[in-house]
Amino acid sequence: MDFLNIFNLFETLWATISPIISITIIDLTLSLDNAAVIGLAIKDLPPDKRKKAAFIGAGGAILLRVIFTAIAIYLTRLPYISALGGLLLIWITWKLLAPNKEKDEYVKSSDKFWGAVLAIIIANLTMSFDNVMGVAGASNGNMLLVIFGLLLSIPILIFGSNWLAQWMNKQPFIIYIGGAVLAHTSVAMFFNDKGLNLAEYLGNKAFVIPWLFAAIILVWGWFESKKIILSRDTR
Repeated sequence: MDFLNIFNLFETLWATISPIISITIIDLTLSLDNAAVIGLAIKDLPPDKRKKAAFIGAGGAILLRVIFTAIAIYLTRLPYISALGGLLLIWITWKLLAPNKEKDEYVKSSDKFWGAVLAIIIANLTMSFDNVMGVAGASNGNMLLVIFGLLLSIPILIFGSNWLAQWMNKQPFIIYIGGAVLAHTSVAMFFNDKGLNLAEYLGNKAFVIPWLFAAIILVWGWFESKKIILSRDTR
């Protein structure tokens, strides 16, 4: 096997794996707030019903997210819609990385089983626009990848939220990794818009620029996370 064949094989493999990695990181980054919502919604239920309500509520929310993401994928194939989605995702990325985010206003707890399930579904749908846009952009229009990414959200929402939240609090740089993936996805959506035709006009630059934005987020995040850790150590 010559070098060209090895390169083509690597390129094909990366084209398959990179959307999966991106979707996974986006889910890990953007699902934490939804996990907190589930905790708030089920806190007044009896302990033996909490996991069941969380599972049904999250499952219902994920099913509806699959539908909404399929619609988003279709819309991003239309001229100028992908560019608009990219701009919205840039705003979502900033909202993710900005301090003092307030999320609790989206949910009310319930001491009734189906009331808690409904609260989880409504709250997750209210907050899931960022997740839908991120997954739709990272999937490159592949619905199988969308279903994979959104199904991945279920165990994250139910079982991994506390661990992930603690991990991200200890290592704040992790959140900037998610921000870098979102930045790459949003800029790529903008440049690959069929109406603007920027990818055709810019050539290889359309491939490099999204990675440049991701690198800027990572460098910024490295210094910001160092500041956060240093401020903790000096308290």
